[in-house]
Amino acid sequence: MKAAGVLAASHAPGRTADFVTLAKPRLNMLVVGSALAGYVMGGGDTGDVALVLSMIGGTALVAGGASAFNQVIERQPDSLMRRTRLRPMADRRLQPFEGFVFGSVLSLLGLVILAFAVNVLSACVAAATLISYAAIYTPLKPRTSLATVIGAIPGALPPVIGWAAATNTLSSGGWVLFGILFLWQLPHFLAIAWLYREYYARAGFQMLPVIEPDGGSTARQAVLYAAALLPMSLAPTLLGMATASYFVGALVLTLLFLGLAIRFAMTRTTVDARRLFFGSITYLPLLWILMIVGRT
Repeated sequence: MKAAGVLAASHAPGRTADFVTLAKPRLNMLVVGSALAGYVMGGGDTGDVALVLSMIGGTALVAGGASAFNQVIERQPDSLMRRTRLRPMADRRLQPFEGFVFGSVLSLLGLVILAFAVNVLSACVAAATLISYAAIYTPLKPRTSLATVIGAIPGALPPVIGWAAATNTLSSGGWVLFGILFLWQLPHFLAIAWLYREYYARAGFQMLPVIEPDGGSTARQAVLYAAALLPMSLAPTLLGMATASYFVGALVLTLLFLGLAIRFAMTRTTVDARRLFFGSITYLPLLWILMIVGRT
């Protein structure tokens, strides 16, 4: 009995860690940060600690639930890729039913918190994010390269959750934030797709670099979306949401980001794809900070 108890105790932390991995808390920090940016830009009361924590917590739980559903659905292709084969679902350390229940509990709890502690509109936007990510984007990945563009829609909704939490509306400011995040995601994900194109091909995902291996379309689209991000990133100042100092900072940042996309398009090398990727994950937090500091 004692040995069984020791075995159970040693096994429990591993299972706990696996469930935490299902929720992808580190990656979902960007989701939470974007929702918080939307809340602040919407003029939300940052002094209302309970409301802010409820908005952050509810958004994080829904994002964690979406991540769990994604890993349940993609457990087979994940098992074929070196970078994902040790995920708990792909490695069969957790069963699909366990992952589904875990994702359901997280998602429902997050939606309830948003609906009752924040407002119903923010919960509706979060529900739309969850459904479009788990039920539309994820199943489309093995079928069409357009899944990347479709997946950018739920990926761009977190600041709208924050905006809805602050204003209880879906007004133009929230959609500007949506547009910024939507356009930012595409060069970001195209860089990832180029870096891991062999893995995606092995798993059967119809990413653009898989169906067009020369990288021409991947490169052109990365530049196109980065270029479209330039006017979109300046829109907060033009709409009176942010000051001229934000305009200057956003202009410089986005031109640098566009430069990385152009360099990648010219060379199509792994080095420049990685530069574009790291540039993208640096760009977005800096842009949110500039926008919050420079809000009117």
